[in-house]
Amino acid sequence: MTTSRAVLHVDMDAFYASVEQRDNPELRGKPLVVGGGSNRGVVAAASYEVRRFGVRSAMPMSEALRRCPELVRVAPRMSHYKEVSSRIFAIFRQFTPLVEGLSLDEAFLDVTASRALHGSGVHIAASIKRQVREQTGLTASVGVAGNKLVAKIASDLDKPDGLVVITADNLRATLDPLPVQVIPGIGRQTLARLHAVAIRTVADLRLAPDHDLDPIFGRFAQRTRERAAGIDNRPVVADREEKSISAEETFSTDLSDRARLDRELLALAETTARRLRKSRLQAGTIQVKIRQSDFQTFTRQKSLQPPTNNTGQIYGIARELLATWLGTNSDARIRLLGVGGSKLSPAGQGDLFDSPGESPQDGVDRALDSIQDRFGAAAVGRARTLNRS
Repeated sequence: MTTSRAVLHVDMDAFYASVEQRDNPELRGKPLVVGGGSNRGVVAAASYEVRRFGVRSAMPMSEALRRCPELVRVAPRMSHYKEVSSRIFAIFRQFTPLVEGLSLDEAFLDVTASRALHGSGVHIAASIKRQVREQTGLTASVGVAGNKLVAKIASDLDKPDGLVVITADNLRATLDPLPVQVIPGIGRQTLARLHAVAIRTVADLRLAPDHDLDPIFGRFAQRTRERAAGIDNRPVVADREEKSISAEETFSTDLSDRARLDRELLALAETTARRLRKSRLQAGTIQVKIRQSDFQTFTRQKSLQPPTNNTGQIYGIARELLATWLGTNSDARIRLLGVGGSKLSPAGQGDLFDSPGESPQDGVDRALDSIQDRFGAAAVGRARTLNRS
């Protein structure tokens, strides 16, 4: 591990759930999950009170309810979480420009060059935790190490509200006893194969002979062993570009009615287009995601030139893609539908109602954006999307 670098991994504690508990005192201390109202949805975030029942993010809501029948559910408020996240990331950037956001609630910070001004990596981590608490009322867990891999492992060792420092001196003592699955990239199937050859800890992985690792990891065996030794030379990449923007919906009952599917598709296209415009981006490829009742998942996409963030264009392409898929899957019952845009590029910013060269639909989009920004997403919408369950 390179000792000259100072890398932080900051992970907000149960972020969405903590924001909801902060904003609504009645939810504090309750077994809370943030997620869709349908039992067919998934848990977006779980409070620490409900985690003792084994409930975790990405778990099906039905399973979460089975484990904790008394859990409290609240619907996600993504625009609100993004606003809180922007305040948190502004705190990060007071200490370093090298901030690599992984999600709304998680980031790597390279503070190597910041130590002369702000103190040691540990001091910077403590300052960030204090400012986040003072300015947002939320807690963060921070790992401090010489690289991204070890910092990320460290941040998870003392949650919530933890601060764990791993140096060259305590690296072996800290990592070696940990379960091998703390190493990124080791999923359920790989874990079973490792256990079959008696590899259960990070130390076991680090010291494993080639004849055990090669059949499991192939050409990645040496890199996996290096990870177990805490070796990671990846840089912290600031301002990582967003690769795609999308919206999807899991339905409470499987859908097959074409008119209903069409309305749902338009609502998803609206959401995706609005997110593109809010990020001042446009998409050169439009995708549709389709998941059947048996969980088989399909994606279809189409490129366009010039790129767009126009709701009508995105909906038109998405509708064409879905219709083509339905043409060969006419009996399908659809559990989930999604619309996304990729191959993103910056979009020009014009006047609200009269940007040069814009279509009437662009003007409608801008007007809707303005109203929804001021009064909320439910304040106004297209009539065709209102007849939805």
